[in-house]
Amino acid sequence: MPQAPRKRPTLVDVAAAAGVSKALVSIVMRGVPGASDETRARVFRIADELGYVPDQRARKLRQSSSGLLGVTFELREPFHGDLVEELYSAAADAGFDLVISAVAPSRSERAAIEALMRERVEGVIMVGPRAGEDVVAGWTAQFPITVVAREIRTPTVGSVRGDDAAGVELAVDHLVALGHADIAHVDGGDAPGADDRRDGFRAAMARHRKKGRARVVPGGLHHADGAQAMRAILDSGRVPTAVVAFNDECAGGVVDTLIRAGFSVPTDISVVGYDDARLATRMAEPLTTVAQDAAAFAAHAVAGLVTMLGGGTPPRVVESPHLVVRATTAPPTPRIPDSRTNHTR
Repeated sequence: MPQAPRKRPTLVDVAAAAGVSKALVSIVMRGVPGASDETRARVFRIADELGYVPDQRARKLRQSSSGLLGVTFELREPFHGDLVEELYSAAADAGFDLVISAVAPSRSERAAIEALMRERVEGVIMVGPRAGEDVVAGWTAQFPITVVAREIRTPTVGSVRGDDAAGVELAVDHLVALGHADIAHVDGGDAPGADDRRDGFRAAMARHRKKGRARVVPGGLHHADGAQAMRAILDSGRVPTAVVAFNDECAGGVVDTLIRAGFSVPTDISVVGYDDARLATRMAEPLTTVAQDAAAFAAHAVAGLVTMLGGGTPPRVVESPHLVVRATTAPPTPRIPDSRTNHTR
């Protein structure tokens, strides 16, 4: 009985024999960055042993998506936009281009990821994802993933983030040094990093022996969230001398609400933002803020993802933020009751 023709070895066969991913074998065969010299030599040796011959027709079909990294980010988050711009430069330096897939109120994170799957990207950088760690880990079956601007403990997923708790502590330390004692934190709700920033605020206030004067007010990522939170603070009748907002856009809502209510920033109330996004310098009064280095985040994220494509360990990077003092913070001024508004001014 004649033997069946031998099955032609595939990339999957080479990957299994070499103990690496299919994506890594593809990188080696295409000669693009992302694999060590040792790994390349091993993959080529095993491919020769198996008799693997690249399918040139399939290769041509894939050329439109080779050398691509995917990025998901929230369309309405200013700092995410700053990060994406830096990611373009970092990816180009590493020999890759980007495919951008935005997350918006009308477009879920899953939809953004599925779009990248169709583009056949080599790996994905997720900026501030909200999906659970188990969900993100599940997507790594399709491609390596590095998360930026959020802590993630899943060992198969890379992580590049800032020290959010330490950043808010810098803001509180600055305000206390100016003489502030009644300080409120407009938090980020369920946004990535919000828990750490809340914890950092409470820890710093306790360290300065002002735990009883610390107040956390529900907020969010956007201008409207900051505005709503500040209106709630003013309506409460207990008006702080300073506010630390979750991010710069939220701080913008805080500032606009104060001005509309007849308060002066920073004469009556100081305001600190977070991120040092571009809008921080475009306000009428440039914003004091906790700065995160978008360029460093991008460089670490791309380098870490390329390492993962080469079979390396997912990155674990925590960047230290720093404070940028501008025009929205100053020492507190004495207050007198304002009978028109029932607020202390």
